[in-house]
Amino acid sequence: MTTNRPVLIAGGGIGGLTAAIALDRKAIDAQILERSTFSEESGAGIQLGPNATRILRRLGVLDALDPQTFRPDAVWLFDGRNGKKLATVPLGAFAQTRYGAPYITAHRADLHEALRTVASDCTHVSLSPEFTVTDVRDEDGISVTGSDGETRNGSLLIGADGLWSTVRGWVAPGMAPSFTGATAFRSLIPRDALPEPFSSPIVGLWLGPRSHLVHYPVQGGEAVNVVAVTEQGEKEEGWNRSAAKETVLGNFARWNDAPLGLLDAAPSWRAWSLFGLPALPHWSRGATVLLGDAAHPVLPYLAQGAGLAIEDAAELASFLGQTPSQLSRAFQAYEAVRHPRATRVQQASRRLGRAYHMGDGFLGEVFRNTRNTILGLRSETATLRGFDWLYGHGG
Repeated sequence: MTTNRPVLIAGGGIGGLTAAIALDRKAIDAQILERSTFSEESGAGIQLGPNATRILRRLGVLDALDPQTFRPDAVWLFDGRNGKKLATVPLGAFAQTRYGAPYITAHRADLHEALRTVASDCTHVSLSPEFTVTDVRDEDGISVTGSDGETRNGSLLIGADGLWSTVRGWVAPGMAPSFTGATAFRSLIPRDALPEPFSSPIVGLWLGPRSHLVHYPVQGGEAVNVVAVTEQGEKEEGWNRSAAKETVLGNFARWNDAPLGLLDAAPSWRAWSLFGLPALPHWSRGATVLLGDAAHPVLPYLAQGAGLAIEDAAELASFLGQTPSQLSRAFQAYEAVRHPRATRVQQASRRLGRAYHMGDGFLGEVFRNTRNTILGLRSETATLRGFDWLYGHGG
């Protein structure tokens, strides 16, 4: 690594900001190149398991975020067609004790602002807004060119620029996202305007044929974030397009009146199409390396997209701190640790998606009834113990 040049980070989202803060703790200079003004406009909620919050706590971010978070008591699972409660998975104090870190829900904008605030206070971090990386060159150090022609030089480049990564085009040319056929819709509703169980201090998960619904408190408990996912929709890029209420309700027409009432109560809806990405042949090239969705986007059924990016950032900073002059060794060690972990989360998320969406057709109905029976027979703590590999990571 050319130590008199900073680490350049393309992307000032959750992964990029976490990486910069983690590098600062190693006394490594980092410069974040962000296409926006470091504003988060997605309007989405986010769930962060103990695997992510223990890292945020260590970096000093959790304290900054805490006033805007919510710590749900449990996950409640329901059958979306008949409204029956199927199971409870304890969170709250139980998860805190088991994993040594909390399970929290928050508004994505609040998490982003906490990360930006901490990064702004870091001695070794600089923020460069409105810089869109359009070209990467690796000749005696990394140089990147922005859309306005400006060039920045660095010792290495971290591509944390998300699903539609420009940097990935340099690392693994030709690898592009593909549409899964599914669409997610989201909305925010004032919590005091909702009846139970939607106002309850829990994560609610409703399962249905080719669709599911999630809700949980955010903004310190003032609002409820609602996400409705269906296995149909249009192929469109972006996280923030508008959607008509009739479109959302039409995808859940055969559901129970209670979740339908929640969907109807939403004042407006935003939508995003769900994309996947084939496994990359490698996550690095020369002095450039990828993290988060740029390397391994994950479907939202396990709520681990942000968690994986946070884990990536912390691990990458650790390896760079150990071998600052040997990028190839650091990148190889990072990928050797992170690739199996990301793959396991991706696979688990896809399996959960299939389990959530059972009930379409005769065989689907048989599988749905079997799933519901199994959920009803398991103890409250048994299901959570099945995720020890996920939430206990790094503990």
